Parts: sequence; structure tokens; C-alpha cells
Amino acid sequence: MPWLDLLLGLTLVVTAGMALAARDMFRAVVMFIVFGLLVALAWVRLQAPDIALAEAAIGAGLTGVLLLDTLGYLRRPFGSRVDNPEERE
Repeated sequence: MPWLDLLLGLTLVVTAGMALAARDMFRAVVMFIVFGLLVALAWVRLQAPDIALAEAAIGAGLTGVLLLDTLGYLRRPFGSRVDNPEERE
């Protein structure tokens, strides 16, 4: 199925471009996660399931969660703190 490989390659290029050109950080992070999942699919098509699993777990999963968490910290107002129960005492 060479048409599937061609479509996957084109989708990878478009997704990477969208992640780089996104003005909204949340959209860029989501495009990065989608890109990681598509790269994992490309590794599956290349018959490398071990690398595909690593890419899906680390590239899309763990890195995506860390980027979303960092984005949450960036969106908080400057100087605001998270309530710490120990400070109330």
C-alpha cells in the first residue's frame, strides 16, 4: 500500500508545519502529540514495533503530558502560588 505510506508522509509534514506555525501554545502542543502518534504509526509501517511503542509512550505520551503541564503553569498569573496545606498552619 504505497498510497498509505505517501499519505502518512504527507500528513507528517503537514502536522509538523502546523505545530511549528501555531500561534496558540495549546494548539502547538496538541499538534506535537498528534505528530508523535503519527511517527509511531510510521514506525509500525516500517515494521519496527519496539521503536513505535517507545515513540508512542515517550514521544507522544510522556512528553505531551509534560508540555501540557508546563503550559498550565505558564497560563497562571505571574506571582500566584498553588495553595499549600502546610502553609495554612
